[in-house]
Amino acid sequence: MSDSVLVERDGALAVITINRPQARNALDVPTKVALRDAVTAAAEDPAVRAVLLTGAGEHAFCVGQDLKEHLGLLKRAEETGEAPLKTVAEHYNPLVRALAGMRKPTIAAVNAVAAGAGASLAFACDFRIVADTAGFNTSFAGIALTADSGGSWTLPRLVGHARATELMMLPRTVGADEALRLGLATQVVPAAELAATAREFAQRLAAGPTLAYGAIKTALDFGATHSLSETLEKEDELQTLAGNSEDHRIAVRAFVAKERPTFLGR
Repeated sequence: MSDSVLVERDGALAVITINRPQARNALDVPTKVALRDAVTAAAEDPAVRAVLLTGAGEHAFCVGQDLKEHLGLLKRAEETGEAPLKTVAEHYNPLVRALAGMRKPTIAAVNAVAAGAGASLAFACDFRIVADTAGFNTSFAGIALTADSGGSWTLPRLVGHARATELMMLPRTVGADEALRLGLATQVVPAAELAATAREFAQRLAAGPTLAYGAIKTALDFGATHSLSETLEKEDELQTLAGNSEDHRIAVRAFVAKERPTFLGR
């Protein structure tokens, strides 16, 4: 694992930190590779039941593509004729597929500005706990680019098509309070309390019924693009899966006994 991405295991919770505070956690190639691999590993590890993604330092969650490195890649592309943004296919797409597609809860602890691909990574998480000093900026149009890292898929689902169009074409920093009103933030907390609040929130999810959470994510994704009849069939499939889980039996027994269930994540 690269020093630019730190992975900590706290019980069933995996905490992944983008660790380039001197560069506002910008994503250069080594960082993108390490982050992609860390998220993929967490998604595939059955012992991990929730993932918390954050950025190091006080000045940025992640400002997206490292433009200093990118300028060099653009110059090389002019000389060689190769595609200047093959990083989308090689790094961003598999990273976001793993982050958004994992069948366990994902939480972004947004400690400061999240811009460009950094904002898209936060949007790809199931929950966003946001410091009151933080903000989101899509940024892409400001450097004459379109959305990547799933932003064109996640942002309209969070704020609606019209507002997503505005935020993409006329990028500006959306502060924490407005982010909460728009639905970009799950919760806004004082900056000094962010780390503890986000970890507590994530640990609660890590202790929950992981298989049921994964089924809920699958059902919501499916229902967004299918008919009611098709979605009812999918719900039947997923409910059969959840109903056969050990956690379901634990929960029913605990409910009848008026006890708090202790889930096993299976």
